[in-house]
Amino acid sequence: MNISELPAAFALIIKSAFTTRAAEGGFAGAAVWAAIRFGVARGVFSNEAGLGSAPIAHAAAKTNNPVAQGPVAMLGTFIDTLIVCSITCLAMVVTGEWISGATGAELTSRAFASAIPGGNYLVAISLTVFAFTTILGWSVYGEKCIQYLFGVKAIIPFRIVWILVVPIGAAG
Repeated sequence: MNISELPAAFALIIKSAFTTRAAEGGFAGAAVWAAIRFGVARGVFSNEAGLGSAPIAHAAAKTNNPVAQGPVAMLGTFIDTLIVCSITCLAMVVTGEWISGATGAELTSRAFASAIPGGNYLVAISLTVFAFTTILGWSVYGEKCIQYLFGVKAIIPFRIVWILVVPIGAAG
């Protein structure tokens, strides 16, 4: 909808990265610590590859050619990190919401809502789907680890405990 604004958005991002204010912030100790902390956290949680847990799922894939699973793993990282994160960033810059003072999901919701009618609902639905698939993914990882440590008979008790603790984790 705002494709004509993309060159200006890229120019703003690149120009802002090389300002004296960015350099001052980059050289300040607290800013470096915060940048590393939040950068690593975003990198780790933008996709499963950041935690090193994705190989559990890829190793369990049923395929005639295990080498073909490598591009599938790389595609997930590419989509999550480069496409989804870039579109989110560009939506924030193009709509001007990045200067609103909002952060996180609120900033994303405001950016999409200002560009797309009902964009805030799109963000809410996307967050719900991402949260649900994260819960499913971690249940698979946990199940595979329990199976490795204690055998197949431990899977059902693990599933029962998982079902009981998921609402507790969501409420906390």
